[in-house]
Amino acid sequence: MRWRLQMFLQRKFKISFLFLLFLALLVHLVVDFALPTTHRSCGCNTKASKAVSVASGSPMPAGLKKLSLRILQDFSGSNGSLEKSSQPERVELHVRAGEPGVQQQHEEASAGWTKGSKLAALLKHPLYNIPVPEVTEKDKLFVVNPMEKFSLRSSGSDEWVSSSKAEALLPTGKTAYDTYPTWLKFHIGINRYELYPRRDPLLPALLRDLATQRIVSSVQKSGGTQLKLIMTFPNYGQALFKPMKQTRDQETPIDFFYFSDFERHNAEIAAFHLDRILDFRRIPPVSGRLVNITKEIRDITTDKKLVKTFFISPAGNVCFYGECSYYCSTEHALCGKPDQLEGSMAALLPDKTLAKRRSWRSPWRRSYHKSKKAEWELNPNYCTQVRETPPYDSGHRLLDLIDMAILDFLMGNMDRHHYETFEKFGNDTFLLHLDNGRGFGTHSHDEPSILAPLQQCCSIKKSTYLRLQLLATEPYRLSDVLREALAADPLAPVLAEPHLQALDRRLGKVLLAVGHCLARAAHQEKVLVDDVGSWV
Repeated sequence: MRWRLQMFLQRKFKISFLFLLFLALLVHLVVDFALPTTHRSCGCNTKASKAVSVASGSPMPAGLKKLSLRILQDFSGSNGSLEKSSQPERVELHVRAGEPGVQQQHEEASAGWTKGSKLAALLKHPLYNIPVPEVTEKDKLFVVNPMEKFSLRSSGSDEWVSSSKAEALLPTGKTAYDTYPTWLKFHIGINRYELYPRRDPLLPALLRDLATQRIVSSVQKSGGTQLKLIMTFPNYGQALFKPMKQTRDQETPIDFFYFSDFERHNAEIAAFHLDRILDFRRIPPVSGRLVNITKEIRDITTDKKLVKTFFISPAGNVCFYGECSYYCSTEHALCGKPDQLEGSMAALLPDKTLAKRRSWRSPWRRSYHKSKKAEWELNPNYCTQVRETPPYDSGHRLLDLIDMAILDFLMGNMDRHHYETFEKFGNDTFLLHLDNGRGFGTHSHDEPSILAPLQQCCSIKKSTYLRLQLLATEPYRLSDVLREALAADPLAPVLAEPHLQALDRRLGKVLLAVGHCLARAAHQEKVLVDDVGSWV
């Protein structure tokens, strides 16, 4: 009897087990046929994204700098910053229009504009559709090998995967372009004429990365007068972090000299968007970000000097001050609430070992002395000797400098002592508008001396003048367009309303200065230098 009962139970168990297997198979088939094919193919993308990341919470490897440099070295010639590095056997890679995925990103960015968007209307205006000259191979900062793919070995090695081996890591149909992180696409898109295109489809993704990418390393940037940090992401991108030092409604104290003013994080954010609205596009992309200074700075930094400056304030907030020339002390510490701190994240330009940059002393540099004045402040004919001095005696360098002076006047930035250019392009290229943190400090005062290059030389690009006139009209009012652009930043509102209103007032003064020049000029073409031809 017992034997029969055991056999019955075993048979019942086997039947139940087989039934469960059949049921599981049936459910799997139903789910598999019910889901769209687009959902079933997403696993490859997940693997690809994991291929260029590091373990969560792990610090950046010690060989980061060498690895970061190799990223571009593998994509460029032996020295990407020199013209002679453009090798015939390398084929250019079109990383902007026409590549897979780019059109989709562009459509997503365009979808963000509302029907009544003044910014969208501005960018559709003919003045914002004047084409740049054709970009040839020698006009590109880097010459790219389209067969090189950005991937790391699954073992975690720092070695790059060769073209043939990388195919196995990529979803079917993907190109080498798709493997590049956004910061690398930004770098290899730089050319002689612009830092990035007007409607760059990469811009929304790059700004999003700056605001959201996980931070795996934070170290203090050497040099400079105030505290700045270099932050690194899992995909080896890096950003310059400037922490919040003033609230939105605070103005620069009236007794401060321009060279001892605070560097404001919101000024860096606003300067990038203002530069873009003026169609200069000479400031690297900047986004606001709320940083946890405990988890994203103190706990992961390898900078021992920086770690020593952390403390807990009497209010229970986490604070630090670093090492620098100004405002790096307990009295001027940067404190979180309790450990959350606002800051600006600026995309870094290519390393100078790969793309050399030349620093130029501005002819209208201030004395940086409490009582002395610079020569241009004493000599009303100062521009005459500037026009006779290379590189301002030919080309568009002087006009580019006047563009920069107009940008600085609109921001109220008096701290423009130097500017930089990419060495590869010689004197025939744009100026980089870097370090704008001392702008937007005072909305109640307009500093006329910032406009000295325009007032003394009485020359301006016709395209710049026409755009300034456009931005002074109601449909494209500068304050409205900038307010709209800044509204998309994670730290919005970026500027207090009085600063936006000051922009319109200052714009009127720029146009008035040009008007005075035109009234005195025997030939208007000497004042409005034609750089648009028949396009307008």
